[in-house]
Amino acid sequence: MIIPTKIYFRVWLALLLLLVLTWGLAQVDMGRFNPIAALTIAVLKMLLVILFFMHVRYNKPITWIFVAAGFVWLAIMIDLTLSDYLTRNAVPPTLHHTWQHGAWPAPSKEGP
Repeated sequence: MIIPTKIYFRVWLALLLLLVLTWGLAQVDMGRFNPIAALTIAVLKMLLVILFFMHVRYNKPITWIFVAAGFVWLAIMIDLTLSDYLTRNAVPPTLHHTWQHGAWPAPSKEGP
C-alpha cells in the first residue's frame, strides 16, 4: 500500500509539536505531574511512530497481535525489574551474626 506523503508530513508535524510541548512542559514546575505529562507525551509520540512510520496501521491484524505481544513482554520485564528493585530493603536485617566481615577465625557464639 502506498501512503501519501501528506500523511507522513502531518505525522512529522505532530511529532514536532509534541517535541515542543515536551520541552515547554519541562520548563514549567508542575510538581509530581511533570513525569506523568512527559510519559503521556512520550506514549503519544511512540504510537505515532509505530502506527505510521512502521506501517502497523495499514498492516494485517496479525501484525497488531505481534506488536501487542511485544508490549506484553515489555510489561512483564518492567514488572519483574520493579518487583526486584522495590523489595530490596524489605528484608529485615538478621539479629545474630555468626561472622563478621574481615574477622578470622570467625568469632564463636560462646563467651571467652
